[in-house]
Amino acid sequence: MAPKVLISDSLSEAAVQIFKDRGIEVDFQPNLGKDKDKLAAIIGDYDGLAIRSATKVTEKILENATNLKVIARAGIGTDNIDKDAASKKGVIVMNTPFGNMITTAEHAIAMMFAVARQIPEASASTHAGKWEKSKFMGVELTGKTLGVIGAGNIGGIVCDRARGLKMKVIAYDPFLSEEKAQKMGVEKVELDDLLTRADFITLHVPYTEQTANILSREALAKTKKGVRIINCARGGLVDEEALADALKSGHVAGAAFDVFQVEPATENPLFGLPNVVVTPHLGAATTEAQENVALQVAEQMSDYLLTGAVSNALNMPSVTAEEAKVMGPWLTLAGHLGAFIGQMTDEPIKAINILYDGQVSQMNLNALNCSVVAGIMKRANPDVNMVSAPVVAREKGIQISTTNQDKSGVFDGYIKVTVVTAKRERSIAGTVFSDGKPRFIQIKGINIDAEIGSHMLYTTNEDVPGIIGALGQTMGANGVNIANFTLGRSAAKGEAIALLYIDGPAPETALKQLRDTGLFTQVKELEFDVA
Repeated sequence: MAPKVLISDSLSEAAVQIFKDRGIEVDFQPNLGKDKDKLAAIIGDYDGLAIRSATKVTEKILENATNLKVIARAGIGTDNIDKDAASKKGVIVMNTPFGNMITTAEHAIAMMFAVARQIPEASASTHAGKWEKSKFMGVELTGKTLGVIGAGNIGGIVCDRARGLKMKVIAYDPFLSEEKAQKMGVEKVELDDLLTRADFITLHVPYTEQTANILSREALAKTKKGVRIINCARGGLVDEEALADALKSGHVAGAAFDVFQVEPATENPLFGLPNVVVTPHLGAATTEAQENVALQVAEQMSDYLLTGAVSNALNMPSVTAEEAKVMGPWLTLAGHLGAFIGQMTDEPIKAINILYDGQVSQMNLNALNCSVVAGIMKRANPDVNMVSAPVVAREKGIQISTTNQDKSGVFDGYIKVTVVTAKRERSIAGTVFSDGKPRFIQIKGINIDAEIGSHMLYTTNEDVPGIIGALGQTMGANGVNIANFTLGRSAAKGEAIALLYIDGPAPETALKQLRDTGLFTQVKELEFDVA
């Protein structure tokens, strides 16, 4: 059955056509986002939800989203999505950070010009029939120092445009390396240095715990007298009351804001102040940007629903279409390794340690980690997936660590998973053969070569004669066909294991008969999600 996507906000018809062209059923209801009750009533019918800012994806709506796999926002901000609730539900949340980068950066530059030359006030005055030429004395941008807070995608474009205007650009960004700053032609500085040196300050960071109120009353007091501040990023980055006071006192010469703490902003401390330019969140409001983000949403959602490729996800690692092709068997293996340990472990898990060896160590380890953890957690919670599993593990206080190393043995690559409980450590390793099929290659340090099937039987015993006969005879007597049979032992007369790939579930009577022989220290039926 084809995936089904709901578009609940206004989106370009071109996006609708992309879904249709790729074989995805699409339901375009551009005003549905305003009717939360109706959205909650029908959301369970859809695999994907495409939105803009009008739709509020709340915990209540997600409770009804029984089939939902992905939410994609046409734009950058996802404040209208309960991402914690989506993650717990196992729903991927995507945005489109690149479709409106240029538009937003250009708006910031336009706002900087507007406040530097007092263009809105001068325009209003002239429209009113006044000719107040001497009243609107502006400043040039050439030669001024621009302080950029956040030099990522949009901030980087602003830096480039500002250098073209012959401004000196300094940037505060904890994630900006000195090497990258040099390539961009900007000077990397600390925040306090930026505050004291900048003639203009523009913000280009997301709203997080770390960036909330980054321009606080105390920070504004450190700024250079006569500074002008531009915010086209997110509301809440600047203390609006403190900025209004600084504008009234003359310490700050002007401000230009496109975003506000509360939106829609019908009143605000900055409104009505001289030399304050305000716009109603127009950063992405160009024809080109709206078309770009709509197309990007359709492509990203289609890729995920059809191929498993994940782009611009906020709550799980991204996996490109190319990676998905190469990593597919390894992601499957990672899930099987986790599922084995999850089914074998009854006590609470304290830690999960994952070793990547050889070629797999160069792959997307974050995605592989998610697959391992999801496999482990499925026994306790069958609805868990790669999105929700890390959340569940974190809530349980499970420590997850990874190690990657160069090829160390006969296999081109392998994954080894070890879980630690209060009582024991348990490990299993596997690889992917050239035919693309995952195999188990080691359990409890004992080497094996086991094909993985939907139904398997795992036994442990002392290495003594009669084990193979007991297993074969008991399975045959109970009508269970053995598709594959793998044995391994630590040493002669030491601990031994057997892993049987069987055609269907083993009856409880068969498991009891095996236990009653007294030959086995453990008899465990296992199930794996094998396509």
